[in-house]
Amino acid sequence: MTTTDSPPASVTPARRRGSSGDTERGFSRTFRWIATGSGALILTTLAAVALFLIVRAWPAMTASPAELADTVPRYPDDTSFIAYVGPLVFGTLLAALLALLMATPVAMGIALFISHYAPRRLAQLMGYLVDLLAAIPSVVYGLWGFLVLTPALVPVWTWLGEYVGWFPLFAGEASTTGRVLATVSVVLAVMILPIITAVSREVFLQTPTLHEEAALALGATRWEMIRTAVLPFGQSGVISAAMLGLGRALGETMAVLMILSPGFLYSFHILSASQQQTIAAYIALDFPEASGLAVNALIATGLALFVITLAVNMAARAIVARRKEFSGAN
Repeated sequence: MTTTDSPPASVTPARRRGSSGDTERGFSRTFRWIATGSGALILTTLAAVALFLIVRAWPAMTASPAELADTVPRYPDDTSFIAYVGPLVFGTLLAALLALLMATPVAMGIALFISHYAPRRLAQLMGYLVDLLAAIPSVVYGLWGFLVLTPALVPVWTWLGEYVGWFPLFAGEASTTGRVLATVSVVLAVMILPIITAVSREVFLQTPTLHEEAALALGATRWEMIRTAVLPFGQSGVISAAMLGLGRALGETMAVLMILSPGFLYSFHILSASQQQTIAAYIALDFPEASGLAVNALIATGLALFVITLAVNMAARAIVARRKEFSGAN
């Protein structure tokens, strides 16, 4: 009896599996290089921006006060460039921090209402409205702030100046035009409100259902469940959302430019006109007519804003990393 030798049945499938494995490894390698290149591109872009700002700002940072006074508008004599940028940094931080203090509690309340209180259809509608507010251009906010909000807030600022003037922020004579830093802060708070709300809403929705049900099963009320389960879980996310909003408030240009009556003072009087100015609005106001060393001076103020934004984001990352060990989910 003759037998015919035949190749094992597993040879061909093994070859196919090897070919498929090589293809998958090729796709994995390609995706890895694409991901690595994308990360490197971000770092390269950031380094390029920083290098550009430093190179173009260096002539203004090393120039003498006399040279700067001859070319830079409103530059005082015998003043170093650092001292000149100081009031701009102060005004930028003051306006952004006031906006953040006003927007964050309201944004958290809206996010909690959408995620845990509102009916499904109402929650979807409010979510669409929040996303729509985030898409409105800043120039529209500026027009609304100048034409509608500024006249409406004048009586409020006058009342605060008369009856709460003992508080440093409300001291001084309230402006009758309403073009003050307090109005700018309100507009900035409205602008960053959708950003903080949208991110906080998504964070609150990620709270483990078992944690919420366990709190309710132990007899907690809806608010006690939110306080003990939802807020601890979403704490780091809310901080990140607030820092995103702060970043937009720091760099906002058109709304501030259209509303604020500028000044170059270290002043906490947010109800008085011609007291403060922000870096972004200052650059937008003076750049069209700047030339020579004045352009370098404006770029140097942009470098200061870049450093502030970078420091804020690094601080936010440090806070989030510190609180990551306890997020309410462990």
